[in-house]
Formats: sequence, structure tokens, C-alpha cells
Amino acid sequence: MKINYYGFKAIYFHEMDRFRRTLGQSLLSPVISTSLYFIVFGSVIGGYVQKIDGISYGSFIVPGLLMLTLLTQSISNTSFGIFFPKFNGTIYEILAAPISAYEIVLAFVSAGATKTLIVGFVIFLTAQFFADVQVQYPLLMIFLLILVSFTFALFGFLVGLVSKDFEQMSIIPSFVITPMVFLGGSLYSLDMLPEFWQVVTYFNPVVYLISSLRYSFYGISDFNIWISVGLMVLFLSVCVIIVSILLKKGYSIKS
Repeated sequence: MKINYYGFKAIYFHEMDRFRRTLGQSLLSPVISTSLYFIVFGSVIGGYVQKIDGISYGSFIVPGLLMLTLLTQSISNTSFGIFFPKFNGTIYEILAAPISAYEIVLAFVSAGATKTLIVGFVIFLTAQFFADVQVQYPLLMIFLLILVSFTFALFGFLVGLVSKDFEQMSIIPSFVITPMVFLGGSLYSLDMLPEFWQVVTYFNPVVYLISSLRYSFYGISDFNIWISVGLMVLFLSVCVIIVSILLKKGYSIKS
């Protein structure tokens, strides 16, 4: 299938330029928020917590906080990217251009994932100031970061596509993703939980993402990392199918 690279680049660089113009909100805000987590949990509370699997508490929580940023930022970036043109009516200018719906999705998702990876990289560098961070499997870490960023950027596009207002758009990141990350072993080991809650945690898909990312850092994991990769690929496939169906029907865009 031939891709309209001019149309793709126009949308992609427009979204990246918006990221540049709003660095305070897009970059500084998540970095400052995550730094506060490192200070409070890693430096203060970490001094009272024993090492977990031979790793200091401050180092242990780095993958979890990085995953929190990846999930929330990838969803928020892309959902806002597609929702705002719907809100102000400029989406019709995009639809009138000689570019297919799939190219529009690819451009928005690529831009959203790129912005998320930039924020994630900055937070990774910031973590060096608060904890001893070591990456045993850097290629695996990069692969997981890219897979998570693109998968949830596509999910964010779906959220922005079906949302009717800003309130609906913020529900998923605020009331679903964030609690799932905090209840998914981002700040503690699953072994610390009572047996009943360990079983309940197994039904939280974010647990597997955090566990696999922590494995790429320190070589420790509560699950087989390929379970995490398989779940991500499955979720990505589901998002692709749903978005394709909605775009063919022109849901919430052409109506």
C-alpha cells in the first residue's frame, strides 16, 4: 500500500511542534511529578525499607514509575491529539486532504509514541540522580518501551476518538490506568502482599508490563516476560481491529 508521506509528515510534525510549544505541560510536568515520587518514596521511605531481591527500594521502583509515565503519557498525548481537532472542527480539513484514514492514525500514533519516548528518556535520566539504576538487557528495555508506547498511543487514539468531551477523555488515564499501575507492583514486590491479594493482582494486566520492564533492568521478574510481550501484542491487535472498524464507519468524525 502506497503511503502519502507528505500528509503523514504534515500531521506528525504538527503534533511534534505542539509538543515543543507546550514543554511545560508535556515534559516538565511529568518529570517534576515523577521526581517527587523518587524523593518521597525512593529517598525518604526507601530508607526504612529493606532491599527487595537484593535491590535498594529506590532502584526497585524506577521501572514502575517509568511504566506509569509511559502509559499515562502515551494515552493522553494521542487522545488529546485527535480529540482537539474534533473539538475545534479542524478535523474536517484533515479529512479533506488526500490522505487515508490509516495514514492519519499512523501519523497521530507515531507522534504520540515519539513524545512519550522522549518524556520516558528524560525521566530515565532523571532517575540516575535519585537511585542506582542499572540496565542488564538494554535492547529488551528499548523494545518494551517502544512496544508499550505505540500500543497505548493507539489505545489513546481510540479513547480520543470515542470521547465526547474532555471529561470523558480523562477518565481512562486518571481512574483506570493510574490505579492499575499503583496496584500493579510499581512500588512494591508482589511477595509483600497476602496470598489472596497476590491472586487478585494476577488479573491486573499492568503487573506483567511492570514485571517485564523490571526484568530488563535488574534481571528479576515475577512472571515469564514473554507473557507480557504476548499480552501487549494481543492488546495491540485488538486496538488495531477496533480502530479500523470505527474509521471505516466514520464513527465520531464524519457524524
